[in-house]
Amino acid sequence: MTAGLPDPAGFPDCPVCAYRITGTARLCSDCAGRTLQPVAEPHCPVCSQAVAPGRPCGNRVCALSEAERGFSRVDAVAMYSGALRDKIHKLKYEGRAGWALIFGRLLVGWMESHPEAMHGVDHVVGNPTHTGRQPLQHIEAIMDAAYTEDVTRAFPLSPPGAHRLVKHAETPRSANRTLDEKRAAAVAHAAALTWTGDTGDIKGATILLVDDVFTSGSQLQHVARRLRANGAVDVRGLVLARVPWSG
Repeated sequence: MTAGLPDPAGFPDCPVCAYRITGTARLCSDCAGRTLQPVAEPHCPVCSQAVAPGRPCGNRVCALSEAERGFSRVDAVAMYSGALRDKIHKLKYEGRAGWALIFGRLLVGWMESHPEAMHGVDHVVGNPTHTGRQPLQHIEAIMDAAYTEDVTRAFPLSPPGAHRLVKHAETPRSANRTLDEKRAAAVAHAAALTWTGDTGDIKGATILLVDDVFTSGSQLQHVARRLRANGAVDVRGLVLARVPWSG
């Protein structure tokens, strides 16, 4: 840091950091990168899961054609482990809204440091949660924070209250379900989504779909296929955390 200024506290000590309010996306992203578990090298170019050199990815979704898979690739800020896993849970299930600000910064910091991945993106949208979700709509909170943290308006994020992809109906959750039940839940989730405003905006567009966690990719697959069915030419994914593949 510049002489005379305090050092960042480091993730997950963000609530007591001197830059909790004034920190930039790049500052927080670089700081968190010192302690978050990075995506492994080598990793699958489609789903970001660790792979052994010369071996194919074990995720069945990656073996599908892009048309069947729906998305071209998904990138992750870090792996789903340790403090990051804990703080995602704090936001998602306990309503600790302050973590949305930090996660929004991490997403924008990732976008700033990966210009090649952002090239040609027309819309950055969250994979939405139900409008009545409790304790809060965590994805929408993260996306609102990302818009605020993108102070130069470098990325096509929607302003708070004007999300392009919304979910008005509640659908079955996929947590702690069988594989078939998870797939059925993913199909129902995708079917419950609505693109707000002019649907012509989707036609010919490249869409970056943001979520908190990526496991098998089933939900991203079905949302991406629906967006493609409505005219998107490419759907990419970006998540805060990639869950290690367990087969």
